[in-house]
Amino acid sequence: MTAGSSERPLDERQTEALRAELKQRRAGLVQEIHAELLQSDDEHYVDLAERVHDVADESVADLLSDMELAVIDRHVQEVLEIERALQRIAMGSYGLCADCEGPIGYRRLQAYPTATRCRDCQEHYEQTHAGAPLPRL
Repeated sequence: MTAGSSERPLDERQTEALRAELKQRRAGLVQEIHAELLQSDDEHYVDLAERVHDVADESVADLLSDMELAVIDRHVQEVLEIERALQRIAMGSYGLCADCEGPIGYRRLQAYPTATRCRDCQEHYEQTHAGAPLPRL
């Protein structure tokens, strides 16, 4: 894979703006995770299960509990991606494609600050690593 299009490396001002955005997003996610964990303690699965009266109600209680955990997990994964991006900034490799080592591009990083590939390499990755189609009924 060759370096993506005619993108230019990030300058110091752009890197600082993206670092500030990453830190702000991380702080917001940590607050959301904390609030969701407190809420899930308040509406713990056991409490939901005690209030159900039949199998259908129990299924709904299971689904609600699983959804809460999935949201928390998604937020934790995003925090981890942000931490890795902040590490790349500290190491001087932020904004460089993990595949072709060319610049990722400021506009792409504004839209997706944790991106690890330039647009061209990401498209190639998605085409070559697409998951198998899900079976249909």
